[in-house]
Amino acid sequence: MGGKKVLVTGGKGFIGSNLVLELRKRNHEVWICDLMHSSEDKYIRCDTSKYRQVEKIFERENFDYVYHAAAEYGRWNGEDYYENLWLTNAIGTKNLIRVQERKKFRMILFSSAEVYGDYDGIMKEEVMNNIPIKQMNDYAMTKWVNEMQVLNSSAMYGTETVRVRLVNAYGPYEHYTPYRGVIPNFIYKALMNMPYTVYLNHRRIFDYVEDTCRTLTSIIDNFISGEVYNIAGRKEWECEIKHISDLILDYLDKDDSKVEYKKAEPFTTRVKKIDSSKAAKDLGHDPKIPPEEGIPKTIEWMKRAYGLGG
Repeated sequence: MGGKKVLVTGGKGFIGSNLVLELRKRNHEVWICDLMHSSEDKYIRCDTSKYRQVEKIFERENFDYVYHAAAEYGRWNGEDYYENLWLTNAIGTKNLIRVQERKKFRMILFSSAEVYGDYDGIMKEEVMNNIPIKQMNDYAMTKWVNEMQVLNSSAMYGTETVRVRLVNAYGPYEHYTPYRGVIPNFIYKALMNMPYTVYLNHRRIFDYVEDTCRTLTSIIDNFISGEVYNIAGRKEWECEIKHISDLILDYLDKDDSKVEYKKAEPFTTRVKKIDSSKAAKDLGHDPKIPPEEGIPKTIEWMKRAYGLGG
């Protein structure tokens, strides 16, 4: 199948940066939109929450596929900056859908496993259709709103969208902020000799971002409108959060004297059991890089990103 013309919203973010590399590797013509100014070729500055700016992109270019990754990320970010969260995630997605209804490009919507909220069983895609779920924070709510937005548009206007629920992706191009996940948090603080907290009795499956993006890119060749996919690491990679901290400290040859261990984090699911078998069947999702290999790769990238050599 020949290369397609593809737009990645949020293409300068963590997942977006890795996705752009993988799409270009597969000979697609990739354009990026994001908030920052850039001199880069095929880059358009855009705040997706501003309809005029979104519309302007599509007056200039036509796309076969749009990967909609632009979003305000994270639970506590969504508490502290809730107006940004709702404007970008809900209004921004609606703006893109309005243009999609006219232009008829195919969209890949980035949702999140956070939509499963307080569900403590095995998280299969159809759970959201069969069981009343309580989302536990505004970030999770916006992602579920996004899914309903594209489903409604599809029913009313025939738009074609695939939803993806990403699960604990990590790796290069994820800079540390206080709102990011545990892996960049632990790595950054271990590198800088700063204290950090590890909550015991929490288990997660992590997916190295190269594995995530190989599967995301495959959607173009296996596009089934209306489908939704969990994209996670292998079940056998499920581990305690403490194991991730130990891997980081072992690689850096540091002890855990700066680590505070606490029993459990409030308002957070202790164990998330994710089923990615549908993505394996339809998209060939086949994660290759376990945390024991991915964590060192991520540490080396972060050392370079923060000028620490390596």
